[in-house]
Amino acid sequence: MADGMTSAARTGAGGDEFSRKEFSNHAEALAGLAERVLADGAASQIASEDVARVLTAAMKLYAAKAEVVAMPPPPVSADRITPTEVVVVISETMRAVNLNLFDLSMWYRRARGE
Repeated sequence: MADGMTSAARTGAGGDEFSRKEFSNHAEALAGLAERVLADGAASQIASEDVARVLTAAMKLYAAKAEVVAMPPPPVSADRITPTEVVVVISETMRAVNLNLFDLSMWYRRARGE
């Protein structure tokens, strides 16, 4: 397979194969909806639990992929997010899981692929 995924990696816990196209369609739909919410200035109307569920799932998916590829791709599109937005998410994520800057520095120094 071109992406290095085995058929076992494509099969979920329930034995159902996911569809890359289906996942891509859902990702595009969610990103589009989020962009519309932001454009309308309606972010405060979205339930915090929903944002946490989506962000948690995305972060877990990225971490799992980063563990199995030689060189993980950037987790965000730098041209679509500001440094301030990145720092807000990183800071609040660290608080939520009780990490500090020392913990972060230990991981940051880790060579890629370790």
